[in-house]
Amino acid sequence: MQAVILAAGMGKRLKELTKNNTKCMVRVNGVTLIERMLCQLESCCLTRIVVVIGFEGRKLQEYIDGLGIKTPIVYVKNEIYNKTNNIYSLALAKEFLRREDTLLLESDLIFEDSVIRELLADTRSTLALVDKYESWMDGTCMKLGEGDRIEAFISHKNFNYADADSYFKTVNIYKFSKDFSENCYIPFLEAYLQALGSNEYYEQVLKVITVLDEPAITAKRLEGQLWYEIDDIQDLDIAESLFASDDSQRVALLQGRYGGYWRYPQMLDFCYLVNPYFPPQRLQNEMEANFSRLLTEYPSGMKVNSLLAAKNFSVRQENILIGNGAAELIKAIMADLSGRTGFIRPTFEEYPNRYDQRESVFFTPKRRDYAYSADDVMRFFQDKDIRNLVIVNPDNPSGNYICEKDIRRLADWAEQEEISLILDESFVDFVDGEEGSIVRQEILDVHPHLCVVKSISKCYGVPGLRLGIMASGNTELIYRMKKEAAIWNINSFAEFYMQIMEKYKGDYEASLEKVRLERKKFINELEKIPHLRPIHSQANFVMVELTGEVTAKWLTRELLVKHGLLIKDLSGKTNQGQYIRLAVRNTEDNEKLIRALKLELI
Repeated sequence: MQAVILAAGMGKRLKELTKNNTKCMVRVNGVTLIERMLCQLESCCLTRIVVVIGFEGRKLQEYIDGLGIKTPIVYVKNEIYNKTNNIYSLALAKEFLRREDTLLLESDLIFEDSVIRELLADTRSTLALVDKYESWMDGTCMKLGEGDRIEAFISHKNFNYADADSYFKTVNIYKFSKDFSENCYIPFLEAYLQALGSNEYYEQVLKVITVLDEPAITAKRLEGQLWYEIDDIQDLDIAESLFASDDSQRVALLQGRYGGYWRYPQMLDFCYLVNPYFPPQRLQNEMEANFSRLLTEYPSGMKVNSLLAAKNFSVRQENILIGNGAAELIKAIMADLSGRTGFIRPTFEEYPNRYDQRESVFFTPKRRDYAYSADDVMRFFQDKDIRNLVIVNPDNPSGNYICEKDIRRLADWAEQEEISLILDESFVDFVDGEEGSIVRQEILDVHPHLCVVKSISKCYGVPGLRLGIMASGNTELIYRMKKEAAIWNINSFAEFYMQIMEKYKGDYEASLEKVRLERKKFINELEKIPHLRPIHSQANFVMVELTGEVTAKWLTRELLVKHGLLIKDLSGKTNQGQYIRLAVRNTEDNEKLIRALKLELI
């Protein structure tokens, strides 16, 4: 068995990184792609490795020769790399294909060691390595039939997103038997080159071969092994998180992304908080039906969108502001405040992080559950000479909840003390019972010092739309916030969602009840696991104390690396004990997390 690596391309999409180097010289976590690949092939006891070079070929050859690879390396030069594509590069190496069985690889790949081992261990002589298509993948796809027979290659122009669930992506790693190369692939390759020229892809030849009555190549599916194709700097960024040099670094890199986890389809996110039962499929279908128009037309301005928010939350237009996520509104309100400001910790750090620490006063509840009441808050801040107070209710990450009667009492106290009360109600819809938001006109009218912020992303399950609202009896504040915001601060998709969401109020209420039931069941299961102490929560997440010897950092790492589960490590948010935060997802996902926790802790 030998290997052929195609490494002649220029890699223009990587821009500055490949200005003076071929693509396979790009480093992922300090190691070049070609060094990693050659070291992986070194362990396979190959007779030789053939590298087809072109752009910056001499530099690449000198680099490889300095790596100390013991397997013999042969170089084939593509002198017209800038005028040809990889079909020509492979044709230059065809005499090697005739000699023995071959592993064929493209040089811009990074993959786990097990990928090559399993391909070699498969007794089938000629294979195309494939993986289930995911949204991050680009390039040639295929459809498979019985026995993993390749039924069709799907080119970019023929790609149908409606059929994407049935597609497989070529990994660009193949195993060719000597017989297949000699009697099938090379004859078709030569004919294809003569008919269509050298500016094509070698996969086009495979496409022709698969239409034969008995094609000699079949597909081999990956079963969860990691791989990535690096075409641009975004690919490089993702690859560095997937193939981090150690597990702790991988966790840190993934946590530092703050979302975008659809690029990691094998990972379940128990860190970020959304409603798993909303929006319903009918709502999604309505948005999809209007996709083209929403994509190509401007959204309305602030005035119209404030009207939509007023309609949905039953307040007057002058009392409400819509934002590009609650984060935009939090930034605006915290910039508008002045004077000493009170915060409770642990909490959602976006608020204190947006304020001058020298003017911040922190109250940390002494109870083991970090629980606190309205009386605790008033008692602590009574003599602290604060001008503003921030309360997240239910709080994040503790899930602590102050009932509506006591929140209104706290608002009365703040009004009396001339303290601006900023109340974040992003999770209040998940509270048990009849209580809910205090974004009601009659409450705003009598509390001009009250400002309520609510994330629509979390409770309505649409974080990708980036929606939030701020409501206040202080119409001057709302006017000022509107004036400072961009006129088009939300996009057409978000506006359309606000336009239609009221029609789905019944579905929304049903989804909240599902979350409450799932939360109760989730907590009950967590209580059965040794060394876990779940804390009562009224939100769509649960704060959990680790009572054994393991740390939150260790458990976070183990769940991600071994089980593909991302949870929130609260080590930086609490000053005593070891705590984690777990989102409440649907039954299937929660059961997967429960099983993983049992494996690690029992």
